[in-house]
Amino acid sequence: MTVDSPQPAVQRLPGPSTNLASPDGSSVPPAPRSGGAKVRILETASRLFYEEGIRGVGVDRLISEASVTKATFYKHYGSKDNLILAYIRAQDERVQQAFARLVEEAASPVEAVRAWVSAVSDDVGRPDFRGCAFLNAAAEYHDPRDPVRQVVAAHRDWYTEQLFELLQRAGHPMPGDGADELMLARDGVMAGAYAGDAIAATAALGRVVERVITR
Repeated sequence: MTVDSPQPAVQRLPGPSTNLASPDGSSVPPAPRSGGAKVRILETASRLFYEEGIRGVGVDRLISEASVTKATFYKHYGSKDNLILAYIRAQDERVQQAFARLVEEAASPVEAVRAWVSAVSDDVGRPDFRGCAFLNAAAEYHDPRDPVRQVVAAHRDWYTEQLFELLQRAGHPMPGDGADELMLARDGVMAGAYAGDAIAATAALGRVVERVITR
């Protein structure tokens, strides 16, 4: 998102998610902007959590780099756990807004999918790219019941649903299966571009997506 013999295709129909909730495909937190202490703490956390990992960054480091007092930190977020959730939710909101703009600006659902591929490719080619923020977070929180994992799961449900709707509007014969394939291809390019050759990974993404949308 291997078997020894082909299996019959199964159409997966998306349903509403009961979980808590990168389209440009983006997975890189935006550049910091000026703001009050609460915004500055979140921006600092977004940068450090993405670059160095969530568990590897302590509260004292966050307080120091955000240039706030400990009292200010706890006044706005109460705990590091609350800040982590704010970080993940902020990334989810940013991706949803960007994806909506991408779809709105596209001439057709197929062109929206192709624009999405271009956006993902641009994202993974950035020098500050460190993989997918959501997959990275999931790797640090193994318990699917953890609130962080619930936000990640809801984000992925939303993402797959958007791809499903684009394929359905484009007249794809099995939009559920196609959306799963696009999501898996997106996950693959996120990992492959970070750990290996970004150019090869994005070229492979383009080939997979063209096969899906021309099916």
